[in-house]
Parts: sequence; C-alpha cells; structure tokens
Amino acid sequence: MEENQPNQQLNKRERYELKHQQKLTEQAGAAKKKILKKISKIALILLLVGGSAWWFIWYVANQSKTPESEIISRNGLHWHPELAIYVKGLKQEIPANIGIGAVHQPMHTHDTTGVLHLEFQGLVRKQDITLGQFFKNWGKDMQSFGGNIKMTVNDKENTEFENYVMQDKDKVELRYE
Repeated sequence: MEENQPNQQLNKRERYELKHQQKLTEQAGAAKKKILKKISKIALILLLVGGSAWWFIWYVANQSKTPESEIISRNGLHWHPELAIYVKGLKQEIPANIGIGAVHQPMHTHDTTGVLHLEFQGLVRKQDITLGQFFKNWGKDMQSFGGNIKMTVNDKENTEFENYVMQDKDKVELRYE
C-alpha cells in the first residue's frame, strides 16, 4: 500500500500500525538527538578538561625556574631597612610615597624619614630587594647624585652598590663627594 493514500482507505488495524510506526520513527529520531547531544556535551567537557590540563602542563614547564640560591622567602616578608643619602656632607631628603601610586610597589616609602618598606607577598628573590631596585622604583639612577660614591651598611664599608640585597633593619648610607 502506498504511503500517500489517505487514512480513510486504511482499515483500523492498518491505521494503528501506521501511527505506531510513525511514533517509533519519532522516538528513534528523538533518541538519536538525545544521544548526539549527550556525546556533544561529553566531547566538550573532555575538550575543556584536556585543554586545561595541557595549558597547565605547558605553563608549569615553561615557567622560569628561580634557583634556590636566589630565593629570600617563599612566604613574603615585611622588612624596614633605612637609607640615608649625603651629597657633599648635606643630607638629602628621600621623598614620601616612592613606589606608591596607581600601582603600589612592594618596595616603597611612606614618609621622608628614609625608612624603606619592603612588603612582599609570596616568592621574594634577591633581585626584588636590591638597593638598585629601590632607585628604579624611585625613577632615579644611583649615579644621579654624583659619581664618587662611598657606601656603608651598618657602619661597614660596602661596594655592592645597586646590587646590595637589603636586609631588615639595615642602615645604608650613601655619601657622594
């Protein structure tokens, strides 16, 4: 019997079979859509999880390794060395709020006393707390006060200058002649 013939020409049993067949076809189509939707969700989840895992592995592998000898602290620090600058015997004022502004630097000043605030969180490397880094935050070169420099740290002569790694309660003096 042809499918295009109207239902009136079919007997009751044939109409029932036709409707039953249409219902089964619709159910199979719906089940197929449901399975495809489920497979798509699983594929998307696997793609996201796999992509995230790949990115994490790539990030860890490409992260620069800091040698242990260069690490001061892994848990941050809060130190207060003092800096005094003399030019031809006259004490220079170190401005307040060096390193404080739109971006708050972990090495900064609050006032003009010469107390430097080293307030770091997390990993702290030697290069982060050098005297040169303070001058960089200040926007000055250490040579900007003069060429002939004498440096003392805790009343002992020191020639590390910009490379000096400051410690808590250090008293750093720079004398320019």
